[in-house]
Amino acid sequence: MKSVLIICTGNSCRSQMAHGLLSYLTNDILIYSAGTNPEPVNKYAIQVMLEVGIDISKYSSNYLDEYADFDIDFVLTVCDNAKEKCPLFLSVSSVIHKSFSDPVNAAGSYSEIISQYCRVRDDLEDYIKGTFLDIISSNK
Repeated sequence: MKSVLIICTGNSCRSQMAHGLLSYLTNDILIYSAGTNPEPVNKYAIQVMLEVGIDISKYSSNYLDEYADFDIDFVLTVCDNAKEKCPLFLSVSSVIHKSFSDPVNAAGSYSEIISQYCRVRDDLEDYIKGTFLDIISSNK
């Protein structure tokens, strides 16, 4: 079974949403997520994922170095900071980078903030369905 490590800075929003989406879309990949500077899973990320039937409320934020000894086949970095700080994993067959805006920076009313989180969630879903799953399946 192939394994994927999804990395962002805080492991609180983008990587957690990507983890949930990938888990929902496939059951034949081991999926992990981590951050270069982990923070608790973001309440708005949990909320917008529940809106599409995916519960990430039990997910935890993890430090990147927790996976140093894991056999990881693919690394997906979802922000530029994570790409810059991503360590070398000797077992990794491919490091894929696609930067997504950080919804933590959303400002405005509650509905405007939620709208930003939904946009990032939807962008992640489009990328995972339209590109990332193809990359993984072509490397099996």
